[in-house]
This record gives sequence, structure tokens and C-alpha cells, in this order.
Amino acid sequence: MSEKNYLVFDFGASNGRAIVANFDGEKATTDVVHRFEHGPVYVTGTLYWDILYLFSELMNGLQASLSQYPDIRSLAIDTWGCDFGFIDENGKLVANPVTYRDKNRISRSLLLYEVIPQRELFELSAGATSEIMGIFQLFSFQYDNSLEIRSGRRMLMIPDLLNYFLTGRIYNEYTNATMTLLCDQYNRTWERRILDRMGISPSILNELIMPGDKIGVIQEDIREQFGVGPLSVVAPATHDTASAVAGIPVTDSRKHWAFISLGTWAIMGLETLKPVVTDAVFASGYGNNAIPEGRNMLVKYIAALWIIQQCRSRWRNEYQRNLSWDEIVTASENAGPSKAYIDVDDPLFGQPQVDMPGIIQEYCQQKGQEIPNSMGEVARCFYESLVLKFRYNLELLEKISNKSLELLHIVGGGSQNKTLCQWIADATGISVVAGPAETTSMGNLIMQLKADGEIRNLEEGREIVLRSSSIEQYEPGDKGYWDDVYEKYLHLFSFSS
Repeated sequence: MSEKNYLVFDFGASNGRAIVANFDGEKATTDVVHRFEHGPVYVTGTLYWDILYLFSELMNGLQASLSQYPDIRSLAIDTWGCDFGFIDENGKLVANPVTYRDKNRISRSLLLYEVIPQRELFELSAGATSEIMGIFQLFSFQYDNSLEIRSGRRMLMIPDLLNYFLTGRIYNEYTNATMTLLCDQYNRTWERRILDRMGISPSILNELIMPGDKIGVIQEDIREQFGVGPLSVVAPATHDTASAVAGIPVTDSRKHWAFISLGTWAIMGLETLKPVVTDAVFASGYGNNAIPEGRNMLVKYIAALWIIQQCRSRWRNEYQRNLSWDEIVTASENAGPSKAYIDVDDPLFGQPQVDMPGIIQEYCQQKGQEIPNSMGEVARCFYESLVLKFRYNLELLEKISNKSLELLHIVGGGSQNKTLCQWIADATGISVVAGPAETTSMGNLIMQLKADGEIRNLEEGREIVLRSSSIEQYEPGDKGYWDDVYEKYLHLFSFSS
């Protein structure tokens, strides 16, 4: 068959990329044509996303891609989950979306539970009741009687907004919609009773579409302004983690496998056929979110590389030079075993911090631990703490799923950290398959291939990813060290084993 090109837009919470994927009928190769960095913007006490900047970079990526690959068949956009914006009755953007790290969203969670008790919200939505989820921002808007509530007529998740700007079509893609906790995941519809309880009109909700659906073509005014043709726009799993799970190159489906999508967040979990809603799941902090083809992921959201990213920003400013990730990892290796640990899920570490290394040091001091001083010691403290958190949550996952895990797939940017992957294998005693780093992009591509009739299902797509990717396997080594520090870790933070 002739080769075909597809355009993948993968926007994370700190950077975005336009990637052209070439498919030859057996495997895919990728070319990152455009890349940019971005982040939340703090204005008048609120953390926003600059959605217009994101759209301008999307158009820059589209033009650059078409200039090199004029025969692109379709494009698809995935982004992080949880966040949304509103358009008004005239179809105009009401305001920039607020980020999931905004302090008001988090501080008002207990007030929401006075309206909808936490357990009931879990039962209705089947999702993890984490403060990052969209319902908490919607409640915060309502609490303030904000412009979004007064003037907003349609609620669109970040990728829905970008696709609306491109095509003019108003809809909500289902995998990202589940990140609001406003969906009935048992029947794959909106759960309107939740909005009724909040006193918000369900008219803000839109038609739900599924991964692999065709959205439409780039609308005429955009084509004229930017000099592009009527390119087809496809819905992938627009929640980047759902795309990442879709793109996992499962090496042995006969084994009980779990995954960690490791980036700014670590999303750890299992793929299941339907939502799992039990007392044990609720107590564990796990929850359910949608992935393509009507499947489910039972997952937990763990603060991860965001913390070391914040540290890196501080160290760059202090040292007045670029600081590579390899240099940080090497410094952590040379620092030797850590003598202090943090709970990476403490809300303190989830907020933007001017001096994250200083926050870590102060935290360790308050816990009565030896203070990590150098860059290497702080990095080692973080990495070991993250590994121990993974072990704890994997043990929880085994309990709530009644499965003994035999294989752990680590995907996303963090899969490139070889030291971290080996430590995870050692600490958990589970074989680790790491890679590819671009699993989200491959999951995005899979849904474009399905929409184009090139594949029939997710399994065929994963076989393509496996043929197209370089992966590494890490076998567990000496677990003794990790057993010892794990007991200290559990005692320090009063976690039950």
C-alpha cells in the first residue's frame, strides 16, 4: 500500500508538539515538526491557561506540517484532562480556562461535598474524587457567581475548545468528559443529576462523541486566513492519558499487567472492561476514566515529575545556565541512598512554588528527618520518594483488583529515565517494560487510523505501536534495600501496608 501521513497534536501541561506520523501499512514513524513550551499564567490571584496562545501554536504547527507534508490525511488533538472553558450565546470565548492547580478549586472541595457527599459523587460518576477534576472548578465558578457561570452557555474541555475554533463544531469528547466527574460511566452518558444537585443548568453539556469519530473539516474562514485546505479533523481519545493507554505496546496480554503513564503527573492503573466501583476502590483513592472502544481504566493520579520540574526551574535560575535532566539524574545517583522522604501527594507539592527545593528541605525538617542539602540529595529524595509511592499504590491496586501483577508498562517521558525505571522494578519486584516515550502520540494516531479504515480495533493499533517502537525491559534486582526503606516510609507517613 502507499504510505499515508497523519498529523498528531499532543499538548501537555508544559509543552506542545505537532507530530507527523507516517504509516506504511505495518509500522509508523514520527517527525516532530513543531514544538513549543507553555505554562499557566498567574493573573489577579488566579491561574489560567492561555488558550489563544495554544491555538496560535496549533496553527503554527499545522502550517509547518503542511509545508513539509502537503498530503496529510487528517489531524487529531489530545491535551491534558480536567480543564475547560465556556463559550457564550454568540459562540464567543467567555474567558481563559482556569488550571487544575488553581488554589480556589482545591480549597473549596469540602464545600462541594456539602452539596454532594464525596461517596455519592464517586457512586454517580465512578471517577476518582480528586480536586483536579473539572467539577471542582465548576463549583468554584458557581461559588463566585463568576462570569463563566453568568455568561457561559456551552462548556468545552481544552481539546474541545481547540477543535471548536478549528471546525466550528460544538461537542464533548467522552474520555476527557469523564475527567469532569459529570458523566455516568456505566452508560457512557452525562449524569445530569449531579448538575441538578449543584443548581447548574445541564444545557451547558453538549453531544458526546467517541474516539475515532470524525469531527468535520477545518472551517472556511480558518482555511482562508491561514492558507490551508479542508483537512479532516478526527477525535482521538482527547484526554492524553487515555491516548497513552490506548498506545501501550502490550508485550504479553496473557499476563496481569498494569501501567504508569509517567510525566508531569503519574497515572497508575489497570485497563478493565467496565468501571470498578467498590468500597475498596473508593477508600484507596482510585477511580475510573474512559479509554477508547468503550473500555475503562482504573487509575490513580499521583503528583510526579511536576515536583522535580519545579526544582529544575529553581536550579536553572540559581546556576544561571541550562541544566539537563541527565545532569540531575547523575547527581541523584552520586548522592547515594536518601536519608529523607516526602509524600509526593502532599498538597504542598502540587502548587507552583518559587523554591521547590527549599520547600522539600523544610518539609523534611518538619518531619524530623535529615535535611537534603545539595541538588543531588534533593533529587535523590524526590526520586526515591516517588518510587516508594508507586510501590504503595501498586500494592493497593493488587488488593482492589484481586490480581497479582506480573508486568508493569511505563510509558511517557519518564520512561526515558533508566535509573528510575530500574529502581521501580527493584522496589516493586515486578518486571518493567519502558517505552515508548511518545505513547500518547501513538494512541492519537491509532484512532486516526481507525477513522481512516486502516485498522479495525485497538489491538491492531497496539501491534503497530509494538512494531514501531523501541522499548526496554528492566528485571527486578536486589529488593532488600527497598524493603527496608519502604517500612520507614510507611511509618513516617502513617500509611498502612
